[in-house]
Amino acid sequence: MLFASPGIDTTAPKATRIDLFSAATPQMRAFHVTWLAFFVCFFAWFAAAPLMPLIKAEFGLSKDQIANINIAAVAVTILVRLVVGPLCDRFGPRRAYTWLLLLGAIPVFGLAFAQTYETFLFFRLAIGAIGASFVITQYHTSVMFAPNVVGTANATVGGWGNAGGGAAQSLMPLVVAALVGLGVEHAFGWRAAMFVPGVAMVAMAFVYARYTQDTPQGDIVDLRAAGIELDGGKATGMAIFRRAASNYRTWMLAATYGACFGVEIFIHNIAASYYVDRFGLSLTGAGLAAGIFGGLALFARALGGIASDRIALSKGLDGRALLLFALMLGEGVGLVLFGNAGSVTLAILAMTIFGLFTHMACGATYALVPFIDRKALGGVAGLIGAGGNIGAVAAGFLNKASATRSNASSCSATSSQAPRSARSPSASPPSTNRTSARCSTRRSTHAAPATAP
Repeated sequence: MLFASPGIDTTAPKATRIDLFSAATPQMRAFHVTWLAFFVCFFAWFAAAPLMPLIKAEFGLSKDQIANINIAAVAVTILVRLVVGPLCDRFGPRRAYTWLLLLGAIPVFGLAFAQTYETFLFFRLAIGAIGASFVITQYHTSVMFAPNVVGTANATVGGWGNAGGGAAQSLMPLVVAALVGLGVEHAFGWRAAMFVPGVAMVAMAFVYARYTQDTPQGDIVDLRAAGIELDGGKATGMAIFRRAASNYRTWMLAATYGACFGVEIFIHNIAASYYVDRFGLSLTGAGLAAGIFGGLALFARALGGIASDRIALSKGLDGRALLLFALMLGEGVGLVLFGNAGSVTLAILAMTIFGLFTHMACGATYALVPFIDRKALGGVAGLIGAGGNIGAVAAGFLNKASATRSNASSCSATSSQAPRSARSPSASPPSTNRTSARCSTRRSTHAAPATAP
């Protein structure tokens, strides 16, 4: 039986401390299994991102098509995050996570069989659903840990799970390189590599169902069947969602999360391609550089939660909010530095600085979530989580519009030189010829080979 009942213990309290090296209690088993599940989901979510230079070459993708793929990867997550929070309130995080892992593995495997841009876009869109795993992760630790440590617990599991994105950036190119070293073609190599996260998700689904329970007292469905009232009372589904949506603090944190987590997952999508296109790094080198950003999540997100809990001891909720303000300000300054870096060394340094503030801001944001409305925790977590993905989608459209304007400016500059070039064709500089090629209305379907791993 997939969901064996753990029984009911109405006297079991929430954990007031984090025993990091223990898995003896339901609280600590949930802590470790949920961050590991989130790590696997984040790895699978962005497994294709560092391989985009190869995929771009195989399918002959234009900049607009790549932008569409990046937007699709985070767009559907908005809707699924809105739904999965109330599902946790109704059925429990154990069942919600297990089914998300099992169903989410399908498009991960499907991506390996994509033969056209359209099918690749479809599966990339569907994969975005597993980004909702974050909401379940935060929900599960929120119901397992007491207020004095819940900020630290939420930030730690979120940060360690987010590190899956950095691991994907670094490891997926190495997997492809290993397969190519064995003699397979690049086109087969990246497809075979996608089976790594797919298999991991299926395995993790059974681990989650076997080793966790919803709350310290037992599973939500069992508690409700026994007539035991939960924190959310008897309200379920849309009632919980409406309660969460009616609280203005939910929307304030959703906007804030869009500006930190939205930026984080946008960078995960484009970082490797950015280092290849702008600085000419190899696929493996670009993956390692991009992996630094995701690797910061191992400690930086937890640091944001820990700092929030420490400040709250003396300053309360006002202190938590002030810390979040300072971290968001630091993120903005670091992002400006990264955007204006002129060398790969400066770019990596600036990325590390703004990445530190970004991850800490994410941790500090969800350290506030359990205090918004305990009776609508799933709805609050879902709406704020969706706000993060709205930020990523907005960043994707902004990036796409910026690239379009940049191309249009290049084309205008080339056109203004056309009369002079007509009088003396040999005088046309190579850069003008390259720009003219980029301004052609239709790409050749035969793209140049991608940078070798």
